[in-house]
Amino acid sequence: MTGRPTAPDGWGGPHALVTDVDDPELSRADRHHLERVLRLAAGDALTVGDGAGGWRPCRFGPRLEPTGPAARAPAPEPALTVGFALVKGARPDLVVQKLTELGVDRVLAFRADRSVVRWDEAQAARAVQRWRRVARASVMQCRRLWLPAIEEVADFDGLDLAGAVMAVPGGRSLGPGENAVLIGPEGGWTARELSSGPPQVGLGPHVMRSETAAMAAGALLAARRANCLPG
Repeated sequence: MTGRPTAPDGWGGPHALVTDVDDPELSRADRHHLERVLRLAAGDALTVGDGAGGWRPCRFGPRLEPTGPAARAPAPEPALTVGFALVKGARPDLVVQKLTELGVDRVLAFRADRSVVRWDEAQAARAVQRWRRVARASVMQCRRLWLPAIEEVADFDGLDLAGAVMAVPGGRSLGPGENAVLIGPEGGWTARELSSGPPQVGLGPHVMRSETAAMAAGALLAARRANCLPG
């Protein structure tokens, strides 16, 4: 692959994920979406990526026709992580979608002491598979080059807390090098969880719903990494 630094944003057309950018081939579902939903016609421009930094420009048709060399972009640094306590309904899907669009690199959902949602292993596994599909679609929508890691659902006690901070009302600002934020349930962290060791930070002056706090954390981390915020 070449070292072309330009991201696919400048090439126009939609972005699709493939297994191999050297021999790009669309899945049946992605081809249907491009043809039937986005109304892409033969000869139209698009870019393809492998979700691991590789991408190249192509021309749409019965087979994708590469129109330029493959390139590879390095993974963004530092890597950003947002963890959130499980919430009900479709709200976790929205969190995963928006964190992917914001550029968060690792997303994990966990069971906190006060989590209302109590899935068994099969339910949790189905949810993770759905979130990975959501993240994949979001990567194509936002023209992102790296798929985020969507971790398996874990208990709070099973999390690796090294380098993490916990979001709490009235906490201090995020400090330098703090790139992993954990969001508690809507009932709040328990005293046991708060005493587990991670520093406590605030995300703003208002009390947010858990999904809002997760997205706010992702936005703060992404803006700081893009040098839009200090720290």
